[in-house]
Amino acid sequence: MLGSTHGTLTTDSRRARVLACDERPGPAVHGRPADADDRDVSGRPLYAEVPDLDRLFRPASVAVIGASDAEGRPNTGVTRQLVGWAERVGARLHPVHPTRTAVFGIPCRPSVADLPEPVDLAVLLVADPLPVIDELAEAKVKFAVVFASGFAETGAQGAAAQERLAAAVARSGIRLLGPNTNLNAFEHFRDDLEGPAIALITQSGHQGRPVFALQELGIRLSHWAPTGNEADLETADFLSYFAERPEVGAIACYVEGLKDGRAFLLAADRAARRGVPVVAVKVGRTEAGARTAATHTGKLTGADDVVDAAMRQYGVIRVDGLDELQDTATLLARARPPRAEGVVVYAISGGTGAHVADLATAAGLRLPELSAARQAELHQWIPAYLNVANPVDNGGHPVGDWRGRKIIDAILDDPEVGVLICPITGPFPPLSDRLVRDLVDAAERTDKLVCVVWGSPVGTEPAYRDVLLGSSRVATFRTVGNCLTAVRAYLGHHRFAAAYRSPFDEAPRTLSPSSRKARMLMHPGQQLSEHAAKQLLRAYGIRVPREQLVTSAAAAVRAAGLVGYPVVMKASGERIAHKTELGLVKVGLTSASQVRDAYRELTDIARYEGVDLDGVLVCQMVEPGVEMVLGVTHDELFGPTVTVGLGGVLVEVLGDVAVGVPPFGEEQARDMLAQLRGRPLLDGVRGRPPADLDALVEVVLRVQRMALELGNDLAELDINPLVVLPSGQGAVALDALAVCR
Repeated sequence: MLGSTHGTLTTDSRRARVLACDERPGPAVHGRPADADDRDVSGRPLYAEVPDLDRLFRPASVAVIGASDAEGRPNTGVTRQLVGWAERVGARLHPVHPTRTAVFGIPCRPSVADLPEPVDLAVLLVADPLPVIDELAEAKVKFAVVFASGFAETGAQGAAAQERLAAAVARSGIRLLGPNTNLNAFEHFRDDLEGPAIALITQSGHQGRPVFALQELGIRLSHWAPTGNEADLETADFLSYFAERPEVGAIACYVEGLKDGRAFLLAADRAARRGVPVVAVKVGRTEAGARTAATHTGKLTGADDVVDAAMRQYGVIRVDGLDELQDTATLLARARPPRAEGVVVYAISGGTGAHVADLATAAGLRLPELSAARQAELHQWIPAYLNVANPVDNGGHPVGDWRGRKIIDAILDDPEVGVLICPITGPFPPLSDRLVRDLVDAAERTDKLVCVVWGSPVGTEPAYRDVLLGSSRVATFRTVGNCLTAVRAYLGHHRFAAAYRSPFDEAPRTLSPSSRKARMLMHPGQQLSEHAAKQLLRAYGIRVPREQLVTSAAAAVRAAGLVGYPVVMKASGERIAHKTELGLVKVGLTSASQVRDAYRELTDIARYEGVDLDGVLVCQMVEPGVEMVLGVTHDELFGPTVTVGLGGVLVEVLGDVAVGVPPFGEEQARDMLAQLRGRPLLDGVRGRPPADLDALVEVVLRVQRMALELGNDLAELDINPLVVLPSGQGAVALDALAVCR
């Protein structure tokens, strides 16, 4: 069973078996070793350090500061749970309280200084943890957990208190979990379950409960990290640590906000290098969600499109609901790599099969039509008038006898089939019982994924509770939507992992000569004129039209002759953002008289509008092509980001853009273009030739280099339009805007 969202949980020990865990592939590391000591052009590390958190989760000794056994006190329940947890993990527990001699029969020490041995972990049950940190440092405590709230989640005053706590922790050398965390790390993890486990990271303990409860269905959990406000240890630390744990098959995350976007990217990169799937619910898609998250943990939620892009680049699978988090993480942790990507829908009802096939196709799954020979084989057992091309409709009766198993085996034997999905909308004994047994038996003999959607709202039927949930090889879901989401993620993850090359391996280590040229053109706090912005592009090898900046009508005529008619004339100045709307652009000028008139008109308009000019640009007129927009902006979490999309007026009307978070390589740049709804325009439509896609990708990579090298000085860059000419002819930036930090 791979996850359930309804019904009563059971603890059948048979469910401790796993989906083909004996054939789960070992970690695949691509590119440079993950511990290489490299830094990028800005001096930032390119590889995540993995913190040693073994003694946080499995300490030899624990001190409970503020321990209590007095009835009715909040600390008493916490202390009781910690006592039980320490016994389970084999840790010695030392209560600390200034006025107690014993707590729950365990000798109590008056202070940290009186502890009888070095302590791995201190749990602080005090309202103000700051005064205790120095004491813990003196005692050489390795880890501390702070439950107290009232920090960054409460506003500016609490944020200041959290900064003081973080500074004290940094000085002490202690690694701290919290504040505003909870007891989830000290839950009861079942030790009778086997196979690859799920490691859980949450910034809200309540939101992790559904995933933790999967243990009751035989699904192993190894760790739970409730990160809270992340004054020290953060999501990225646990992500890196869990990715290196041999027992972890997948990492499930509930993230409200990130402390450090760069650290998250490095951790996700480490997981991708190791081939460990990461599934995440990330709050903040809406303004309301982002606002609530900030008041819960005091975290930056980040611009959602940038978060999406960052996760996509590093293979983090983003889902929307906790039920999807359960089912997707479980499938990815336990299922074998796919033998093929083809999906077959097998149903006892034509209506059910057609419905699920529609949903599967809409979800992006490939449903190959079975070969004529395979269909003929299936028609040995299925009436000829029923469709068996895919979806396969058996009509019902064949599942009740020997024919049912023959049908399933024939489908799974097809080399194009990697996944079989069988929706069972409700129980109909004895047919459904026989069908379920046949599916389970067939799954035992195949290396392909067999998924069953048990649609009964009851969930107490023996076919479901005993047979499906008792199987180690069938992936059982309660909803079609969750099944399709998980299967899509499963196929996508393995496709991604097989091709993954770390973007950090391609990040520049040294500044290019272009960066030195570019910085000479930049002025802090200013918006550059179009002419200066184009010089910035030219410094990075990005093609711009032939042009000259002139300050008189006569000079404009001379420039037009040098540039070559026809020409475009534009007003140029530091604070002109929308020249066309102001009438400050003249197109298709073919004579000296037109150029002289245009110069006078442009300067008159600028004078009337109160626009300061540094001159007028006389530009080469470039032939038509596909107009794109390309730019750099600064995200509060991830720093410089690159945006590409359909340009001209379409960028404002359609908003068809994709985002990339540097560093990224050529494949990621092409993936950004593939995300655009208007991507077919680059292939040529309505008789137009294909655009020079390679040239566009090259410009995207050059802009990315600008973002990396000038990130601290370049607040914004907007190239619009970037005209992509027919294949082999390149791309030309017709206009550009740049703002310096």
